[in-house]
Amino acid sequence: MRRDDDPDPLILTLALDANAFQTFDELRRAHFPPERNFIPAHLTLFHHLPGAELPGVVAVLRRVAGEHGPIPLAVTGLRSLGRGVAFTLESPALAALRRDLASQWAPWLGAQDRQGFRPHVTVQNKVSGAQASALLARLQAGFSPFAATGTGLLLWHYRGGPWERAGFFPFAA
Repeated sequence: MRRDDDPDPLILTLALDANAFQTFDELRRAHFPPERNFIPAHLTLFHHLPGAELPGVVAVLRRVAGEHGPIPLAVTGLRSLGRGVAFTLESPALAALRRDLASQWAPWLGAQDRQGFRPHVTVQNKVSGAQASALLARLQAGFSPFAATGTGLLLWHYRGGPWERAGFFPFAA
């Protein structure tokens, strides 16, 4: 994630309503290897924005958050990450918001952020394939789709380990 020419890149995530966040974060704390679990559960919108552009990114996020109300999300299932497990989410409103931001930031986007957007929340990663398969089967057995809400945008500094919050931009009521 870190590039030599950008020592403090920015990460943009979607803030989730308290109930959804608590559900995902409890699962993440239970199943993510503790020595690698530096950050809370999250839904990443952009993996790497240039840290040098912080003032411009913040200005865009303030404007965009003020123009949007809370975003409805459907938690539709689970998927294998090979060596982990993630919940899948769907939201036409979220997809449209991300497309808008991607078009504004197109010159800055690396390959990971230019590829298709598949919203998810990772609750396990960097474990053996067998561990991941077992958790996926267990979570799928008890899964029922549920609704969640995106409540704003969270901007983070990435500095090689735990993320440092750079701003919260709540959606307009």
